[in-house]
Amino acid sequence: MARTRDALQVLSEHPVTCALGFNRRHDPQFAALKKAITEGRIGALETLTIISRDPSPPPAEYVAESGGLFRDMMIHDLDMARWLLDEPIESVFAVGSSIIDPAIGEAGDVDTAMVTLTTASGKLCQISNSRRASYGYDQRIEAFGSQGMLQAQNESDTRLRFTGEAGQVEDKPKWFFLERYAQAYQLEIGDFVAAWQEKRAPLAGAQDGLEALRLADAAELSLREGRKILLDAPV
Repeated sequence: MARTRDALQVLSEHPVTCALGFNRRHDPQFAALKKAITEGRIGALETLTIISRDPSPPPAEYVAESGGLFRDMMIHDLDMARWLLDEPIESVFAVGSSIIDPAIGEAGDVDTAMVTLTTASGKLCQISNSRRASYGYDQRIEAFGSQGMLQAQNESDTRLRFTGEAGQVEDKPKWFFLERYAQAYQLEIGDFVAAWQEKRAPLAGAQDGLEALRLADAAELSLREGRKILLDAPV
């Protein structure tokens, strides 16, 4: 956190266009979900569910240097929660286990975790992370509101569904983040260039990184101490 604040101080002294790599904000499906929430398509947003599961766990050597699941993996989901809820988050409660790879637990981390966020008005967000999904990269979001529900689904290579006497069969989700978010990465770079040309803020900036890190730190503290963490200042 101290290094992040130092970086923000340098940016304030040298005003340049600075975009943060929260590429999921640029994903067309997630962006459409955000637009629909903002336009009131489901009325007042009440609960948000974010699922993010990697196809396989990283090596224990990586885990030991990664900063932990909350900072390395869930931080993207924490940013999505801030972006979609669009309301100050007041509390964080986390649970986690090491049930996939014992080496991850030995490295001092968890490979399975759930976090509940509560906003100032009482909106709830649950984030579910796993380092393993045998079927591919599982990336889904559900937004539930007073007048309906929105769901962002997994992407597959063809989105083709076969229906026969035995039931329905679809392609597996795309395997990992490079395939799943290829278009988002392109749009992210485009937004950065446009922000520089138009002298405007990019969709995700340095301050968003600081706030997501605050949530990740709170989640780790919650897991370690087994209690809900009330944030000193809403995120």
